[in-house]
Amino acid sequence: MNILNKLKETAVSVLPIMLIVLILGIFAVHLEAVLLTRFVIGGILLIVGLTIFLLGVDLGIQPLGERSGAELTKKRSLPLLLIVAFIIGFIVTAAEPDIQVFGDQVRGVFSFVNKSAITFVIAAGVGLFIMLGLLRTVLNFSIKLTFLLAYIILFAVVMFAPDSFTGIAFDSGGATTGPMTVPFIMALGLGVSSVRDDNDNSFGLTGVCSVGPVLAVLLYSIYLKFSGAFENQILADSSVQAETALVSGGFLKQVFSSFRSIAGHTLKESLISILPLFGMFILFQIFLLKMTRRQTVRIVIGFLYAFIGLTIFLIGVNGGFSQAGAALGQALGEKAVNNGGFWYILLVGTGLALGAIIVCAEPAVWVLSEQVEHVSGGTIKRKMLLIFFSVGTAIAIGLSIIRAITGFNLKFVLIPGYILAMFLMIFSPSLFSGIAFDSGGVASGPLTSTFVLSFTLGAANSGNNGNDSFGVIALVAMMPLIAIQIMGIIFKFKQKKSTSTKLSDGGNS
Repeated sequence: MNILNKLKETAVSVLPIMLIVLILGIFAVHLEAVLLTRFVIGGILLIVGLTIFLLGVDLGIQPLGERSGAELTKKRSLPLLLIVAFIIGFIVTAAEPDIQVFGDQVRGVFSFVNKSAITFVIAAGVGLFIMLGLLRTVLNFSIKLTFLLAYIILFAVVMFAPDSFTGIAFDSGGATTGPMTVPFIMALGLGVSSVRDDNDNSFGLTGVCSVGPVLAVLLYSIYLKFSGAFENQILADSSVQAETALVSGGFLKQVFSSFRSIAGHTLKESLISILPLFGMFILFQIFLLKMTRRQTVRIVIGFLYAFIGLTIFLIGVNGGFSQAGAALGQALGEKAVNNGGFWYILLVGTGLALGAIIVCAEPAVWVLSEQVEHVSGGTIKRKMLLIFFSVGTAIAIGLSIIRAITGFNLKFVLIPGYILAMFLMIFSPSLFSGIAFDSGGVASGPLTSTFVLSFTLGAANSGNNGNDSFGVIALVAMMPLIAIQIMGIIFKFKQKKSTSTKLSDGGNS
């Protein structure tokens, strides 16, 4: 991989976001100079970190996942494959930093929720469904029927769960798909399917895994409901205020204080995120893979690059990028609530623009799009996939902004949206259905979950719906399911038309 080309591509993805925020922050809502400077520095760190991270994925994580999946399948021991899959899903999810943050957010709203309990519930859900996902691949069970059955069960359970936990449950599906776990899970699925030489089954494992935590959290909420935990519970104020408070001192001290304060914690989070995967690599190398010294060194270097890149990426996102998002969202939201009209259109329009652009800067989106182009032999172009990604995410963020201001019930969008996604599976090729459901997981990555979530919550804080803080990730995870399957239907139609044209030309000749 050419690192300069990768740097150029990531910069092209991130710079438009920075331009939008700077124009609105300077000319529309007049954000603090210190905050905007932090935002610019955070954006530069984000670009550099994402480039290094993707290099590490290509060198280490992706080859490890593919080799592990292929070797486990060659052992021809289904129990071994399923047990290892469950352990991988459970350990990696429990160690995912996003899950720790998510647990704190849930407890901030519902004080009776035990953070460790919900963490293990989510991890068990991922472990169980990654096991079921690989079992589906090995048995060559229909990916479309798998998703149909999974979501029928899911929405049957939704009917019995408390409304206040619907957004939390669906958000948990997005929170589990972190930047370290998604590349490995996708590569694991590719490795298993490669042994079967079946490209139609190459994708869908991440999508199946995303169902697990949602179902697990819904069942957990039903247990809490019948145990009486919700009775007399007073909801805490879960609104997240934009961090615009400045420390004392000179301009540069104020700018860099934010990055210094999170550097140590972010380094620890990145280390915790990568260690379970690295530990599994060591065990797999000893007992399963037995790679050459050169191959082993290459994967170790890949892990090192991924760790360094992820740390820089997260420092950039959390040190300045997401703060500006919260401040901009709250400032635009206040103007929309107070003045309406133009400002409301500008708020929703900004959400649409940010949603369309920001998804292209997600680490896991880059990994998925490259894998799709590779597996399809170049017939499915990465740029076209990213366009449909962008459209779906833009609509999701637009709906999230409208919901932040109006506070409509999340089920009014989720249930019809997933019904439409199930309906589209009838006409979409199986490969695209698998890609679509994988896309729902990867779209809600760390950048979307921090910057966009901060922007939306900032908008919510300007109205009367600050407590309704969950559901943004759920909408972001849902829309690509529809958009990518529509792309698949168009692709199928064009292929049929091309085939008909060739046959017609051959007949005339």
